[in-house]
Amino acid sequence: MSIDIVKTYYGETLQTSADLKTSACCTPGAMPPALRDRLAKVHPEVKAKYYGCGLVAPEVLDATRILDLGCGAGQDVYMLSQMVGPKGKVVGVDMTPAQLEVAKRHVDWHTKAFGFCCANVEFREGYIEKLGELGLEPASFDIIVSNCVINLSVDKLAVLRGAFDLLKPGGELYFADVYADRRLSEAVTSDPVLYGECLGGALYWNDFLNLAKRAGFTDPRLVTDRALEITDPELKARLGQSRFFSATYRLFKLDGLETHCEDYGQAVVYKGTIAGSEHAFALDAHHVIETGRVFPVCGNTWRMLADTRFAPHFEFIGDFSRHYGIFAGCGTSIPFGVTSAMTGSAAGACAPGGGCC
Repeated sequence: MSIDIVKTYYGETLQTSADLKTSACCTPGAMPPALRDRLAKVHPEVKAKYYGCGLVAPEVLDATRILDLGCGAGQDVYMLSQMVGPKGKVVGVDMTPAQLEVAKRHVDWHTKAFGFCCANVEFREGYIEKLGELGLEPASFDIIVSNCVINLSVDKLAVLRGAFDLLKPGGELYFADVYADRRLSEAVTSDPVLYGECLGGALYWNDFLNLAKRAGFTDPRLVTDRALEITDPELKARLGQSRFFSATYRLFKLDGLETHCEDYGQAVVYKGTIAGSEHAFALDAHHVIETGRVFPVCGNTWRMLADTRFAPHFEFIGDFSRHYGIFAGCGTSIPFGVTSAMTGSAAGACAPGGGCC
């Protein structure tokens, strides 16, 4: 699939999100009130050209530096710019001049709407497969986000490796995208409409996990997921029995992460100090940590909390001096379908099939 086909699809074929033929590239209606309030402050023209499939607003963003891969007309950039505040910065990268023109046109409008003295956003034209050519300083971003864009890339490993290089130690890639339950046929991956609709380029979920690990993200964590329904009869017929999921992952850049969830007898206690998560903090689909409750964790989860921006919000029990084996339930079956009923437990229990502890 040529990248020019994707560029044309999003720069010329689609004029607004209403032109999409499926719901794969659309964020579902449910949105936390805080994000809904921030979205209300985004310019209508920017919102009209939004093609995301999830919510890419992780927790604890104040004064952070964020990079948005495939920012399009800038809706997520402008939402995040409110969350990082005047001391933070959000940089958007996109390959489509028509989309970036809309994003840049409204920088001053948003700066005034948010009450900032000066703009805290920046937009650059370029390819997310070639992040090293954009003049961005290595290890300079706290967080990198992307919303239903990496599936459109023709070189997904290059995107992941580029993101890893640009993250600070302890930083994370937090992104929503579309995945398939199997490797797709050439007839599907070469179909320009299916590709543009975020289906033809969807990775088989296990291929994605392996690519992420090759890029340096040793322990990818699934945050949320939802099954996609293909309602267009013609497109559904072309896809056959393949199933698709919209999923959000968080991938940390951390030294010392292990390939499986190893038990060192550690635990954490959440202080309840993260805005919007006062009663419980959801690190991922398998770790919903209640405020004030001792919550056993594996070594990887410990590092994801202790060696990142989340550390001030937790108390930490134990160390790495003694090993007790692997946590039960760390498997390799399809991970989707567990986030609709996320629950926490004092034992840090896993849903079946997750790479969890």
